[in-house]
Amino acid sequence: MAAYTVFLSIAACLLFAQSTSVRNDAPCQPSKWNNGYRTFIRRHLPPGTPTSLDQNQWEKFIKSLGGCDRPTQSFLHPDELEKVQSVCTSRGGKMLKENLCISKQPFTFVTVRSTQGTCGIRSINKETKHLILACEVLENQCVPVHFEGNPTDLKPSNNARDCQDPQTRSHASTFKMTPLWLFGFVFIFYGF
Repeated sequence: MAAYTVFLSIAACLLFAQSTSVRNDAPCQPSKWNNGYRTFIRRHLPPGTPTSLDQNQWEKFIKSLGGCDRPTQSFLHPDELEKVQSVCTSRGGKMLKENLCISKQPFTFVTVRSTQGTCGIRSINKETKHLILACEVLENQCVPVHFEGNPTDLKPSNNARDCQDPQTRSHASTFKMTPLWLFGFVFIFYGF
């Protein structure tokens, strides 16, 4: 009976660990965060983004967004929305890891660093790098939900698979061994 209790405890832990993961293990899986895309757009492609590197303009802009609580923020030009969205498709992105895709082409964006809570600008830098975006499915479309930093200037691997939206992904079913499946197999095999 003690072995059975230990087994059930382990199984419960595995089940709990699997169901509480915040990040998907691959791009273009159903999102666990319904507001992810809207938050991404509001944070990284807001209307009225300054076109210069003028510190006063950026400070006023970030205050208007209510973004003083984020010490590092990166902004893309709102006119590039379609190009940014394409990073989550086979047209514009390659798989990187977990739910992250990396753009096939570099993007130019502005990174603003400020003193947290004050909106006091410490630096404004125009950067050109490959974007790393978390891509998840919302309303049947694979869209960006998170902008990941690229401090080491990673580039996409030619050997990596393309990021794909659900309409172009193969619908062949694939079996993936997870702790929950393993638990079920062991329970059935040894439980009866």
